Amino acid sequence: MIVTTKKLFENAYGQYAVGAYNINNLEQTMGLFQGNLDSKAPFIIQISKGARSYTDKRMLEGIIRAADEVFPEAIFAVHLDHGDLESCLDCVASGFYSSVMIDASHESFDENIRITKEVVDAAHAKGIVVEAELGQLGGVEEDIVVDEANANLTNPKEAKEFVERSGCDSLAVAIGTSHGAYKFTGGQGLHFDVLAKIQERLPNYPLVMHGSSSVPADEIERINKAGGDMKGAKGVDENEFVKAVPLGVTKVNIDTDGRLVWCRVHREFFRDQPQQFDLRGPGKIFMPEYAKFIAHKNEKLGSAGKLDQVRQALA
Repeated sequence: MIVTTKKLFENAYGQYAVGAYNINNLEQTMGLFQGNLDSKAPFIIQISKGARSYTDKRMLEGIIRAADEVFPEAIFAVHLDHGDLESCLDCVASGFYSSVMIDASHESFDENIRITKEVVDAAHAKGIVVEAELGQLGGVEEDIVVDEANANLTNPKEAKEFVERSGCDSLAVAIGTSHGAYKFTGGQGLHFDVLAKIQERLPNYPLVMHGSSSVPADEIERINKAGGDMKGAKGVDENEFVKAVPLGVTKVNIDTDGRLVWCRVHREFFRDQPQQFDLRGPGKIFMPEYAKFIAHKNEKLGSAGKLDQVRQALA
């Protein structure tokens, strides 16, 4: 059942964070739904600009519609991740998405508000909720590239004004996470002090953590042993997720880790069976592996076991 992120956040706030997972194909979708049902968790399925242009956007939307029928017990939101003005308005017009994210964080404060409000006005008219971003994460995500020197944390003093003037329903905040597999080079961690100051100004308001993949060392090691060359990759300590929940974080974006599972499974499969060429072989391995990965992340986020609670709240 597709619901809005707003409905999920109302149930989650202060208790747990909802996992937001990006998908690009059939195998990821199947593993994602199965993993969330195995762990009995609500979730957010994210489609990025890059995923929508990877093939015709209707293909991914069709896969999600089919998954909704195959897994009728699932409760989830369909969310556009890191959209620009054009893609946000297109998703709003499509009527399929229950949530969109407008990322104008690279613009000036006032221009970010102006663009975000334009999306909010269009989305709210159709009952669609909007996530915006204030501050900039470092790292690389598809066409978004921000080096560490230009990354900047969200200013708590600006957060309240931004939300009030733009009307956005949730806010992605920069508190020390980073996009991609190659996170900050130093000993930087999450700035819970900044998060606490934002929550103080925006009580009971849903905050979002982007760039929250943990980039597990064992996955990197296995990828490298199977022919990969990923040196210096590291991510966010997943044990810190639970510390962010009481401070207002209700949504945590995880994309890179899922890609690493995909990479590891395929590299190992064709290394160990070089005579094989059938793409279904590694796909059959990946789907349960990804489901196991999703269930593990939901345990760390605290969302595991909350599906019935959400269902009752929606009744």
